[in-house]
Amino acid sequence: MRAVPASLILPLRQLGDPGFRGPLLKGLGASILAFAGLAWLADWGAGALAGGQGWMATAAGLLGGALVLVGAVWLFLPVMLAITSLFLDDVADAVERRFYPGLPEARGASLAAQIRANLAFSVRLLLLSLLILPLAIALPPLGVVLFWAVAAVSLGYGLFEGVAQRRMSVAESRILRRQRRNEVLAVGGVLAALAVIPVGNLLVPVLGTAAMTHLLNRGR
Repeated sequence: MRAVPASLILPLRQLGDPGFRGPLLKGLGASILAFAGLAWLADWGAGALAGGQGWMATAAGLLGGALVLVGAVWLFLPVMLAITSLFLDDVADAVERRFYPGLPEARGASLAAQIRANLAFSVRLLLLSLLILPLAIALPPLGVVLFWAVAAVSLGYGLFEGVAQRRMSVAESRILRRQRRNEVLAVGGVLAALAVIPVGNLLVPVLGTAAMTHLLNRGR
């Protein structure tokens, strides 16, 4: 667990790095577009439910729109993780150039294998999010806890394996993640707390990738 504090602090010192700015801006733009699409879906759902006449139709439309919007926010995390995989290499390279210049060139899993693994993980996370969404809507306090727990596991596992696969196979990255589960979940828990903060959640892909790069290299 000794590597956890440094892994969380060092990325903040590198936010102004040119290697961070590009992925940060791309990630922000892509995440905003993704959320805008989900919000549009909420508006469309509200309009469809309010297609009738009278106050009951209006109430149904408002309630339905609110529920769909909650669902959009809830599903933002798996969408964001899928987007993160597109910019992961740039951030990890920037971290390693500055803090670990002695590392050999990254030669791990093939790009196709990484994409398959990341997409499969994102799909599993999406299905899990959809499964527990009704419970989160019915019991909002529990929903916050559930969101944090799902985010901690998904961000921890997803980002660590994604970074590790740059230097090892998919199977090896999963073995290493299991061996260092406590550290991975500790960093994932902090990132999950940031993920529930408006605007702060848009920084999670870049900061999370950087944190996991530090965690990987400081523990090897």
